[in-house]
Amino acid sequence: IEGYPPPYDPRLQHFSITPDPGVIEVNIHPAASWQELAASTTTVYEVARSAGLVTEKFMLDGRHVGTGGGNHVVIGGASPLDSPLLRRPDLLKSLLGYWHNHPSLSYLFSGLFIGPTSQHPRVDEGRDDATYELEIAFKALAGAESKPPWLVDRVFRDLLVDVSGNTHRTEFCIDKLYTPDSAAGRRGLLELRSFEMPPHARMSLAQQALLRALIAWLWREPYERPLAHYGTRLQDDFMLPYFIAEDFADVLADLQRAGYGFDPDWFAPHHEFRFPLIGRIAARGIELELRQALEPWHVLGEDAMAGSTVRLVDSSVERLQVKLDGATGERHRLLVNGRIVPLRATGRRGEFVAGIRYRAWQPPRALHPTIPVDTPLVFDLYDDWNGRSIAGCTYHVAHPGGRNFERFPVNANEAETRRRARFLPFGHTPGTFRPVELQPSREHPLTLDLRRAI
Repeated sequence: IEGYPPPYDPRLQHFSITPDPGVIEVNIHPAASWQELAASTTTVYEVARSAGLVTEKFMLDGRHVGTGGGNHVVIGGASPLDSPLLRRPDLLKSLLGYWHNHPSLSYLFSGLFIGPTSQHPRVDEGRDDATYELEIAFKALAGAESKPPWLVDRVFRDLLVDVSGNTHRTEFCIDKLYTPDSAAGRRGLLELRSFEMPPHARMSLAQQALLRALIAWLWREPYERPLAHYGTRLQDDFMLPYFIAEDFADVLADLQRAGYGFDPDWFAPHHEFRFPLIGRIAARGIELELRQALEPWHVLGEDAMAGSTVRLVDSSVERLQVKLDGATGERHRLLVNGRIVPLRATGRRGEFVAGIRYRAWQPPRALHPTIPVDTPLVFDLYDDWNGRSIAGCTYHVAHPGGRNFERFPVNANEAETRRRARFLPFGHTPGTFRPVELQPSREHPLTLDLRRAI
């Protein structure tokens, strides 16, 4: 079947199904009510499953992840001038400011690939002075309720871009808001791109309900709080599930105060899916918990072998979170491969968290290609008073026996078996010894980067 679509008209509704690398992209028509939105979302999931398509996958090591496809949400009106973003230019300002101050909204629902070169970078991930420039843009919209519709596009178009200046590959995409380039770009639409396809329709609907509540609240009460200058905290604190959960709890508390009763349990599946539990051990009243954390991927330099339009991505570095509960700060330390972990007290008695960054595997092309792998990771709960390890565990990123998996897991049971085999609730360092303390990082004080231990 050949041909071309009719020109854009707000009275026409359409949907499209497009093959993308590894996924099928489905763009559905707009919904004018929650009932329509729920019906469309549920139908897409059900029809896809009946056709043999899945909304999740398992990696070779058994990790349960999303498909990598987006679950982007587009906001607008029945016609361009009906769009709330053009009727109230301060609404986009409020959304940007609130997302900026709450990094959990950028990272909790996203996929594996995050950071300045991803498909949805935050405004402050690409440039050090982006927050400063965003503050100036916010002042340009002061009292802008009666301003022309093109103003909001002109104010933000050159700020909502990635590091290369791409206006589409960004967390808040305003390609079709009110660009002067063409009529197709003046639709009053905002695309929120930091959402990956979740495994279940209800998880997707929970995200969409959250967005609807935030938009309704910020329409009624514009967000005027100053912007936070996070700096390298984005790649330190907010890579860990503990701080993401704390920040997201603040978001739900704001909505509760605004009259929108969101139950935190509705988003428990998102937290567990995004930050899966690796394992736990308990000894002498102290519990050690390991969870998967986030790690931005670096885009590498040009490679003539890969082609002029291709950039390789380094996914060989991973991060996990360690959390101690019941420890005594003056006595107990946590070690990884003999190095002291820079634990931070959370404010709860005996609770400490930190991040561990390590080279998981060594591909032929990577950032710092000469640094060997750091695994297996041997964790020691160290008693400073006695100079010995009192308990520990071992984490492998591959099969502990050196077995290479040649195929992906056929189901969730096989994937879980592979994950369980990589965590051993034993294996601490015997005898008395003195741990090694690395020079703390000024940029990432909460993270122990084992690549610096060479």
